[in-house]
Amino acid sequence: MDEIGPLANRLRELHVPEGVSGWPPAPGWWLIFGVIAVLAFGGVAWWWRKTALRREALGALQEIAVPRKINGSDAAFTAEISILLKRIALARYPRDQVAGLTGEEWLSFLDKGVEDKGFSQGAGQVLATGPYAPDCTVDREQLLRLVGQWIRRVA
Repeated sequence: MDEIGPLANRLRELHVPEGVSGWPPAPGWWLIFGVIAVLAFGGVAWWWRKTALRREALGALQEIAVPRKINGSDAAFTAEISILLKRIALARYPRDQVAGLTGEEWLSFLDKGVEDKGFSQGAGQVLATGPYAPDCTVDREQLLRLVGQWIRRVA
């Protein structure tokens, strides 16, 4: 036992290493961060393209609804609304399914995009004949609300 004593005195104290730093992350974490960033950017870009038609259509509807345009004749107002709806439908659905629709068929098609039958039995009925009748009367606010609802659901 006498021999262990002098050896123990020659030992140095144990030094505990410093803790591992959280920065910079390991290469695997950089890869995960990169994948998440690419997916987030791709998701935002996909959403932006998906909602582009809706944004453009609602902007066009607001342009039709501005006071300087709304003071025109009801026939011109319904014609502009009808053109806008047809453009949106052609952009959203196959051309052969939408392009030939007129009158009641067109209103029935538009009804699929709203909760009630607002086009065939409500304010939207005027779209079947209004653009062609110089003496038509329209509830513009109700028609604008109905078209806005259709755009938000379809586009």
